[in-house]
Amino acid sequence: MKYISTRGQSPAKTFTEILLAGLAPDGGLYLPEEYPQVTRAELDAWRMLPYADLAYAVLSKFATDIPAADLKAIVARTYTAEVYNNGRADSDFTQITPLRTLSTGVHILELSNGPTLAFKDMAMQLLGNLFEYALDKQHQELNILGATSGDTGSAAEYAMRGKRGVRVFMLSPNGKMSAFQRAQMYSLQDENIHNIAINGMFDDAQDMVKAVSNDHAYKAAHKIGTVNSINWGRVSAQIVYYFKGYFAATQSNDEQVAFSVPSGNFGNICAGHIARMMGLPIGQLILATNENDVLDEFFRTGSYRPRGTNHTYQTSSPSMDISKASNFERFVYDLVGRDGEKVREFWNKVDAGGAFDIKGNDCWHELVKFKFSSGKSTHLDRLKTIRELWEEYGVMVDPHTADGLKVGLEQRRPGLPLICLETALPAKFEETIVEALGRKPERPETMAGIEDLPQKVEVMDADVMQLKAFISAHIPN
Repeated sequence: MKYISTRGQSPAKTFTEILLAGLAPDGGLYLPEEYPQVTRAELDAWRMLPYADLAYAVLSKFATDIPAADLKAIVARTYTAEVYNNGRADSDFTQITPLRTLSTGVHILELSNGPTLAFKDMAMQLLGNLFEYALDKQHQELNILGATSGDTGSAAEYAMRGKRGVRVFMLSPNGKMSAFQRAQMYSLQDENIHNIAINGMFDDAQDMVKAVSNDHAYKAAHKIGTVNSINWGRVSAQIVYYFKGYFAATQSNDEQVAFSVPSGNFGNICAGHIARMMGLPIGQLILATNENDVLDEFFRTGSYRPRGTNHTYQTSSPSMDISKASNFERFVYDLVGRDGEKVREFWNKVDAGGAFDIKGNDCWHELVKFKFSSGKSTHLDRLKTIRELWEEYGVMVDPHTADGLKVGLEQRRPGLPLICLETALPAKFEETIVEALGRKPERPETMAGIEDLPQKVEVMDADVMQLKAFISAHIPN
């Protein structure tokens, strides 16, 4: 299988080549030339597979240039109950992603049993092992540059710490994450981990990553790669748990389900879109935003209007405090019939600080066939949802998962089982849980007192030249 750019001006490459590359040379994002199709016979055979075997079955359709035995070993090493066991009560860690049923037809897919207590671990742990494998084969090193609004950074750093040939330079918005999230990242003292707090919002950090990635000479000279969800390896790993969640919530492959996904950068729900395109019987993909409702506005009106830093709200579900969703470009590429020229036209407007509207294009009428719905949740909504779930079911959820449940229950079509994708454990957002419930969430023993550990972080303005100088200074020779 080969991969092409959403902007249509880069040569096709293999899975391993784009794994280490991040953005395509033309500034676009990589996607398969065509989505592999899953047959009914395969769905039937996959239904009872353990998670690692299912992951191998799915990923082998994408990573066709990795020998089968090597890929199977990497996947088996990644998805073990030992890695995905954070001490949560009433959870079957052998399932890796257990399904928690709240009531008939309403479920939460647990994705936060990894080492950093967030769904990002599901892909990032695999990515760390894939990077180490590919770099060893090619006798190379890689300097990872990423931006995080909360969970991506810690998941990447925990997956890459101590990995041979890998350094991490992770940007985050200074003071805009929870104390727990900051401590998870900044307390790491590993020599190959570098945290950089940017005076600004997540969108500023993300724009800096893209600016460095688009400086092709600097990127090549400094061997820059990425672990943000613009990296196809992460998206492909996330496709797996849509299959796992579907099998857990249904009795046969004749049924359809609705997935509700808390969404900021569009990477998680993009994986669901691709799973549906592959043939998974998804009847509805429900996109949930917080007060930063750029994506909800698009699906309601056809207008994509990133707000910019000065108009991005700081909310109590901070991992979704994003105005410019990187992965959205992948979906729009499919929406416009894989027309790279049209995608370039749209993103030239976005990159210039503007917007685009599909109402006047044929693709507006095509949108319905992709089965998306959307909605918005506010601070008061998520407090109410957290409180109701605790009082009715004794289940505590984090603010982002609360957004997903609130919007999912409002938007799901009658008769469809609802699966809400969990974002993180409540322990990562203690202040909001205390506000909602008047009590602190429990946290795993491994994370006790993490806020009191010494922290190592560089504070920097949103200055690309300063960032480049910092990276250069921290790469030996």
